Amino acid sequence: METRKRADVTGRMDIVLRFRIEMLDISPVIWRRIEVPGDYSFWDFHVAIQDAMGWTDSHLHSFEIEDPRLGSVEIGIPDPDFDNHSIAGWKRKLSRHFRKPGDQLVYLYDFGDSWRHLVTLESLSLAETGLSYPRCIGGARKCPPEDCGGLSGFEEFLEIIADTTHEEHEATLEWCGGAFDPDGFDQRAIRFDDPAERLKDMLRG
Repeated sequence: METRKRADVTGRMDIVLRFRIEMLDISPVIWRRIEVPGDYSFWDFHVAIQDAMGWTDSHLHSFEIEDPRLGSVEIGIPDPDFDNHSIAGWKRKLSRHFRKPGDQLVYLYDFGDSWRHLVTLESLSLAETGLSYPRCIGGARKCPPEDCGGLSGFEEFLEIIADTTHEEHEATLEWCGGAFDPDGFDQRAIRFDDPAERLKDMLRG
């Protein structure tokens, strides 16, 4: 009975879910802490993660869940051309899988570079009057540039931009926009897009 009550609570608009999103296999750690409305879908959550991390939503994604009731579940963007059996993220609410603090899943972004993030529900609370959600309330370090080649490519990228004598130093800096500070993170600069508008754009192709 307690589990059902908790599930009902997480699906309410006036409830806020606080998550920690941490990139896996990278040290020093790259992470964000965000709060989202309790009635969010997985698509809405995906957009919030993208905006908080600094990704550009240029690649496919999936949420990988090991559910004791349902087994392995993948939520993302269904694509029958690739025999993709993902559940559409806009059709599944977070509250179906996140029921109590400590619940986790893996968020995968870019199936080529394979950026894996551990997502942990830290708390549930009532929304505060005067605040808008989603919002980012903490984090550290800048996410890797898009299309840099995964973990090994990112390590090589950092070595090149740190070595002013490297023959590819200038070209690499130009490729990433002229500068890249791996320790750069400013939560005040984060802006969250409208997930409904992003979904319309994605479905239009």
